[in-house]
Amino acid sequence: MPPPRTRGTALRQRLAELRGPDVPAKALDARALAALAANPGCKRRAILDGAGVNKAALAGALGSPSAFGQSQFALTRGNAFEAKVKADGGAELLRLVHERLDPAAEPPTTASVPELTASGPEGRTARTALALREATEQARGTWTFLDHPMLALDVAGSPAFLEPDAVVVHPDGSWTVVEIKSFPMLDGSADPAKVGAAARQAAVYVLALEEVAARLDPAPKVRHRVLLVCPKDFSNLPTASAVDVRKQRAVTSRQLARLTRIQDIADTLPEGTCFSPELPAEQLTAAVESVPATYAPECLAACELAFHCRDRSRAAGAVTTLGRSVRAELGGLTTVDDVLAAARGELGDPDDPAVAALRRAAQLRTEALGAREAQETLGAMCR
Repeated sequence: MPPPRTRGTALRQRLAELRGPDVPAKALDARALAALAANPGCKRRAILDGAGVNKAALAGALGSPSAFGQSQFALTRGNAFEAKVKADGGAELLRLVHERLDPAAEPPTTASVPELTASGPEGRTARTALALREATEQARGTWTFLDHPMLALDVAGSPAFLEPDAVVVHPDGSWTVVEIKSFPMLDGSADPAKVGAAARQAAVYVLALEEVAARLDPAPKVRHRVLLVCPKDFSNLPTASAVDVRKQRAVTSRQLARLTRIQDIADTLPEGTCFSPELPAEQLTAAVESVPATYAPECLAACELAFHCRDRSRAAGAVTTLGRSVRAELGGLTTVDDVLAAARGELGDPDDPAVAALRRAAQLRTEALGAREAQETLGAMCR
């Protein structure tokens, strides 16, 4: 007699059914988890990522292939810059950590660089945890540089293996995440959107490090200020900035907790729902549309299904296609048709601030167009 299924076993089986028979799960990485935090209200992305669905293959099967990803040139440039930052045992990287995050500590004239090679992600994760423990216990004024450590984070009952660019153990035993990016810092600042994406990704690593730290006694401090290293201006010289990721960490933690309750989303889906790219297009489209999405233009830079969701959102006339800030300003008006009707005075409560603003804007537009037509008429008469 087979053992009874626990809730966790039942959930894993349900997620496997959603992927499709014999379809392997696509592992989540830090970039995908960070994108989840960027759009926490999207149930579609939550269920697809929780089930390990390959969204790129799914988008192609839906007829909206994704252009998501980096060019080969950008990857090559990024790898070359990272190698420069980490040269000589991470001397420049440690100098930047000391300068930006821990100037009161002893300068990193020498540093320990533990070997993290092991078999498979599980082996590398165990080796990283051992190296962190040893570095913390033996800190006593020395610096330790971990190059591409492997961390694990529980996501919907399964481990997601994460590989930060670097982790530094300070002389006081505290830990810092280092993110190395190839976009430039111009006059000391970088593109806010790119910095925000890097901060969300670093927050995922901070969460994973906190799980490692919690298993040690006493638990070392995982710093919530991470180091973002980028090229300075238009050169290939590294510069850095300290980024506080407490807000991003809190959002990511809440989103991961929501993923662990993904059973609630799965229970609302019609019986037999499956997201296998091998299904006929009509059946696959119906399956995807059975899960509500929360599309925003920012999704284009973070989700493989963004083009499909954008087309559907436009077809429905949803105001979310105009951006989250516009959507927030419009209150209960969720479609473009509703917005236009409210501006014309055909819909909405006049006391609603959004409706009143739309009607005032429509009035000003009419007055401006009327004045323009009068000027054009006067000009024609003068000629």
